[in-house]
Amino acid sequence: MIRRAFAAVLVAVCAATALAGCAHTVALEPQPQANDPLCAEVSVRLPDSIGDQSRRWTDAQATAAWGDDSGTSVIFACGKEPPAPSTLQCVTIGGVDWIVDESEQPNLLMTTYGRSPAAEIYVDTTKVSSNEALEAVTTSAQQLPSTGECTTADEATKIPEDAPTTSGGDD
Repeated sequence: MIRRAFAAVLVAVCAATALAGCAHTVALEPQPQANDPLCAEVSVRLPDSIGDQSRRWTDAQATAAWGDDSGTSVIFACGKEPPAPSTLQCVTIGGVDWIVDESEQPNLLMTTYGRSPAAEIYVDTTKVSSNEALEAVTTSAQQLPSTGECTTADEATKIPEDAPTTSGGDD
């Protein structure tokens, strides 16, 4: 009886291992600050799926990917240098500001603004809505401390034209 139960468990483990071998690991590069403990806090809170896209294995620290057999539709990475102020569109989801780069449409690159370290999400909008993707990762991104927020042009601090500038070089 014990031998039969052990054999059944062994068959189940072998079958699970074989099936896991079918899912390809997504090769990604870690961001410069991927080893920040805050990125670990973000990573453990990422969802198992976004829309109908299941989470896939990745080979880089503080990254995640979602997709199906036809490919990856969402890529997430934590550990970016925080972006500088930008004139790109900024959206706020769940208290997290995201700068939206539409330069590769239908793919969108959205980067947290006013969070350090920063996180980014790259979404193929032909497969997943950008709002759905942001809503899915917002709880995770909320783990990154807020250091600022997006403002409108009207709210931005104006720098007087006659203000001294720094050259960044030797004077």
